[in-house]
Amino acid sequence: MKSLPEPAKPSNLPANASNPVVAEAGINLLNFDRKGLEVFFSGLGEKPFRATQLLKWIYQEGVEDFNLMTNLSKSLRAYLQENCIIAAPEIVVEQIASDGTRKWVMQTHCGNRVETVFIPEEGRGTLCVSSQIGCALACTFCSTAQQGFNRNLTTAEIIGQVFVAQKRLSTEKRITNVVMMGMGEPLLNFDNVVAAMNLMMDDFTFGLSKRRVTISTSGVVPAMYRLTQACDVSLAVSLHAVRDELRDELVPINKKYPLKELMEACRDNAKLAPRRTITFEYVMLAGVNDSIEDAKGLIKLLKTVPSKLNLIPFNPFPNSIYKCSDSNTINRFKTLLNDAGIVTTVRKTRGEDIDAACGQLVGQVADKSRRHLKLNLVSSERAA
Repeated sequence: MKSLPEPAKPSNLPANASNPVVAEAGINLLNFDRKGLEVFFSGLGEKPFRATQLLKWIYQEGVEDFNLMTNLSKSLRAYLQENCIIAAPEIVVEQIASDGTRKWVMQTHCGNRVETVFIPEEGRGTLCVSSQIGCALACTFCSTAQQGFNRNLTTAEIIGQVFVAQKRLSTEKRITNVVMMGMGEPLLNFDNVVAAMNLMMDDFTFGLSKRRVTISTSGVVPAMYRLTQACDVSLAVSLHAVRDELRDELVPINKKYPLKELMEACRDNAKLAPRRTITFEYVMLAGVNDSIEDAKGLIKLLKTVPSKLNLIPFNPFPNSIYKCSDSNTINRFKTLLNDAGIVTTVRKTRGEDIDAACGQLVGQVADKSRRHLKLNLVSSERAA
């Protein structure tokens, strides 16, 4: 059997695509988006259209045995069988909440675990996908942040969550929306996340609309500018405070990229398309960020950005120092913003009884970050 050539790497290929994660069994083809697969097959002397054939077999037909991919030549099938694999994270725990929300704990090849959540609603099904094992940003109101950080997920481990979840669901429960709001900061894993989102939107895989794929960030400003050039998806920004001194405490990356820089990046993103809006996320913390003055500050901050606002009732976790604002406070906050012309909704808490609500995902993380001693933002510099 001939040895595997090393395909050339074009400038727009994800960083891991020309040197993908190689397990003992071979190269994991889930690490490639369509452009990456085209380069891969060209390196084998095959036509680029082999990429679309392979994508359809894997993502639309659910076929993982290369020998069953009958429109590939016998020699190519034999080559793939010997040198390549199709490997996604493995579901090790499944929980179903009283409201129908499902949470899967998925184990990666290194033994760490991440969590993926499916939220069924009438006419839609939203999958919340993780991008990292743990998180290094240390946001004080988030349970994930208390677990530490191990590493970035590969493209295969990100798209693999969608792949595995859709196989697990019945045909009546299709994934119509994906939000990169699970464990981790997606923009600190830029190349792998962009490649995975490209796969989600590819007509030969899941065919999701760019309006139905959302990436959420705590405010990695340089990477936000990169995103405007790399991938046209919806953007959500975890805001949570309107004053730098408070946001420094709640979202420590604000010390590096303060509100002025963050809002400039949001305005730049909003210019990409007509009627584009940025979704801002704002967790409601009793006595911390829920005053009338905070609401007025939000009105002032958001008036120059086409935006909508999600108010998120705080979801408690063990040893948290915060409490959720009461319903009267949240409703008053919402009314002030709506009256000022800012479309504001209160996010319905889903999956709370299985710890699947926003900010509650923890997985199983072997912390390598030492971020309990010092928040290390070197990775954000590299990602940006």
